[in-house]
Amino acid sequence: MRTVETQKYSVQQPLIETVLAWIKNNDIAIPEIQRPFVWDASKVRDLIDSLYNGYPIGYLITWKNPDVRLKDGKVAEGKKVLIDGQQRVTALTAAIVGEQVINKDYKRVRIKISFNPLEDKFEVFNTAIAKDNNWIADISILFRPEYSFLNIVNEYCEKNSIQNPDIIFEKLDKLKKITQRQIGLIELSGDLDIEIVTEIFIRINSQGVVLSQADFAMSKIASDERNNGHILRKCIDYFCHLAVAPDFYDFIRDNDREFAKTDYFQKMSWLKNENDDLYDPDYSDLLRVSFTSEFNRGKLADLVSLLSGRNFEKKTFEDEIAKQSFEKLEKGILNFINETNFKRFLMIIRSAGFISSALIRSQNTLNFAYILFLKLRDLKYSPDEIEHYVRRWFVLSVLTGRYSGSPESMFDFDIRNISSKGISDVLKDVESAELSDAFWSFGLVQNLETSVASSPYFLAFVASQIKSRDKGFLSKDITVSDLIEYKGDVHHIFPKEYLKQKGLKKSDYNQIANYVYMQSEINIQIGKRAPGDYLNSVFEQCMNGTKIKYGAINNLDDLKQNLKENCIPEETRYMTADDYPEFLKIRRQLIAQKLKEYYFKL
Repeated sequence: MRTVETQKYSVQQPLIETVLAWIKNNDIAIPEIQRPFVWDASKVRDLIDSLYNGYPIGYLITWKNPDVRLKDGKVAEGKKVLIDGQQRVTALTAAIVGEQVINKDYKRVRIKISFNPLEDKFEVFNTAIAKDNNWIADISILFRPEYSFLNIVNEYCEKNSIQNPDIIFEKLDKLKKITQRQIGLIELSGDLDIEIVTEIFIRINSQGVVLSQADFAMSKIASDERNNGHILRKCIDYFCHLAVAPDFYDFIRDNDREFAKTDYFQKMSWLKNENDDLYDPDYSDLLRVSFTSEFNRGKLADLVSLLSGRNFEKKTFEDEIAKQSFEKLEKGILNFINETNFKRFLMIIRSAGFISSALIRSQNTLNFAYILFLKLRDLKYSPDEIEHYVRRWFVLSVLTGRYSGSPESMFDFDIRNISSKGISDVLKDVESAELSDAFWSFGLVQNLETSVASSPYFLAFVASQIKSRDKGFLSKDITVSDLIEYKGDVHHIFPKEYLKQKGLKKSDYNQIANYVYMQSEINIQIGKRAPGDYLNSVFEQCMNGTKIKYGAINNLDDLKQNLKENCIPEETRYMTADDYPEFLKIRRQLIAQKLKEYYFKL
């Protein structure tokens, strides 16, 4: 006889006003208002319009935190964690309650939804609406207890010369009653195995923004007030906010005075004067680095389990494990936000030539480099050793795309290996497997055969030039570093217009082996000329002392050194479009060789 399993979730239909009350009373863990709100205003408008017309707006999905056993044997009941529907709930709070939200640029804004009862139409508030009496500029006033509903109706009728207010009353009353609409709520049982909840979480795909494991973990952190999770979460959010918008410091100090009194706020106060954008972590980055460096694990699902007090052997949830996990996570977070750690790490990345965020494509590569820095520092490696290993590992990861596939799994694999075997042995093993002679001679050369200017291989080449203090192409004094710092441009060695005239396609003339950092004025001087024209003239001006036509180099040795630094073969001085394919082949080999020398000097 088949056993009928107990259903692991319940389906409810709470009123929207009930959900809003949960938020107000902190009965449900949701994103704090300081988190960036990723919906645009038109989606908020559409949500309100759907509610007004009685259309469904999808389900919210919550998970009742597991009950944890306390030291005295009692059981603490878990709080609900919102794992899907965060954007909709925040949108309702913004439009109906009138709360401000933080947009993608970390600016605090009000999203006002306007309503025209004569046309049954909603719109995002704008200056035209502000001048039009047919519109109620901000619907949130209908839901505020200090406003008289009848006064709002009468004022609207008076402004629009409406003799019979009944129609307007009916429309506004219908709008006001959207908080009486039901919203679907699926509540996952608290005794569900954490892995199952994680799997459900990953599979969620609604009209809203699909959440990440970091969102899940952040909601879990915020829901545990016994372990000060709500304060810890603020620490994470505020640090990431300040990293992008330092002027937000004053807002925190003046408007969240309770948090401003904490050590967390003091430890991140250095950001108020910091405008460096090389590494602007979001909450996912901060959480991942803090967790992996401190727990020697790479999968955030494990963090949710540990913060829930999961005993992996007994398959129970224990308060002491949750407490220890929060303490460990707090240590990782404080290490992350520490000014000395953060700035020293960035100094190491810059010392490898990556002086601008424009040169870094993979945030996860940067994240693991910081994990490695914190781990080696915790293991008491010397400063010289830390600099060497972090630089090497970072550049290796860039060149091999180590964290571009399944970063969580690779984080987990790498941190466990490094923790058990030591960084020296692990690095040697990875270099043997990933950076063989075949890689430098063939694999990397093939990878350079692309037209994508943001290719990590080209960016690593630029970093190698910065590291070597190389000059820009045909520049006498201006370095590649100068050109990056002052927003210099990438130009073509074989000019684009020249190759287009010869019938080459965009994918041909935009090969990265044809790219070089060059002063704009030199590029203008070159115009549409072939290298066999302009570069040969440069050789002549250096050998014969003729008038300088291109750049400022007038010494042959300096010219040859400049070509070497930019991996341009000297025979390019004789080349035309017919030689272009051979030029690309040679230059790819030279770039790969330069990258090899650069890497092994790190």
